Amino acid sequence: MSTGFLTIDLDAIVANWRNLDAKTRGETAATVKADAYGLGVDHVAPALARAGVRQFFVAIAEEGVALRRILGPGPQIHVFSGHMQGDAEMIGAADLIPMINSIDQMIRHAEALPGHPSGIQLDTGMNRLGMEPAEWQGVREIVLAQGPALIMSHLACADTPEHPMNAAQLASFREMTEDTGAPLSLANTGAMLMGPEFDFDLARPGIGLYGGRPFTEANPVVTLDIPVIQCRDLEPGETVGYGNTFTATRPTRIATVAAGYADGIFRIMGPHTSLWAGSTACPVAGRISMDLIGVNITDLGQDPDHLQILGPDQGIDVLANNAGSIGYEILTSLGARYTRRYVGG
Repeated sequence: MSTGFLTIDLDAIVANWRNLDAKTRGETAATVKADAYGLGVDHVAPALARAGVRQFFVAIAEEGVALRRILGPGPQIHVFSGHMQGDAEMIGAADLIPMINSIDQMIRHAEALPGHPSGIQLDTGMNRLGMEPAEWQGVREIVLAQGPALIMSHLACADTPEHPMNAAQLASFREMTEDTGAPLSLANTGAMLMGPEFDFDLARPGIGLYGGRPFTEANPVVTLDIPVIQCRDLEPGETVGYGNTFTATRPTRIATVAAGYADGIFRIMGPHTSLWAGSTACPVAGRISMDLIGVNITDLGQDPDHLQILGPDQGIDVLANNAGSIGYEILTSLGARYTRRYVGG
């Protein structure tokens, strides 16, 4: 078999949720948008539900419908994008809770699904989603009379605890939600690590569940082992791959492995990245191509059956640094060609 093996540790995801839950005084939900950050919501969400998660967050109504089919009745499913045009049937049939972002959405929801639960998202300074303070003031009493399921906002700089934006958004959220009597939520993974003042009633960890920063104590969740297709010897002066960017300076052994940028291994990370054989780092040799990567195994002293690009020695954030990116992008880009194996859960 020439496909890589992507192993996803469901027990590690559950342990990360429990460890984050222990850091907050309120309830802890789980954000499983984008197919559980690329790791398979059909496996991840049931494992979290069995562990005690009763509230989930997705990005769009279509994700909420799929999640409802997976989880069945019971758990609450919140939709960050709110009530978009054409969402009414999905929201009603799947019993979703749209997080209303504007007066237009509020009117749409009230007209299409009168009495159906909804939440409110407030913009406290990120300028991405949610009602701005003046807009909120105009409809606040109407919304509160209906009993919102949740009032939330989202932090722009939670991965940088000392950033003044965190305190500014916290103050704005407190001011906008004073005396509402509704359940409140501000904390994502980063905010859960910044202190109890960000707790409120419900926290919504995302990347921390899946082993990424800023939750540096997280258990690693994914390993990715890539099979070796062929090995060859190079003489000094011979080159590897497109553009001849690697030139052997000594007798060199090269392994070609079966993955590339079509599988989410970004071309840009090549010069900074190694694959691993046990505890031995084997540098990428030449450019990462669509389906293949050349790897310098000279110092390994043997031809391996496979090499590991994600694992204990090199996690998602290391790869992200190598690509000038973030762990979120590494996870959500993992390709469909991998053979996935789930352990635990």
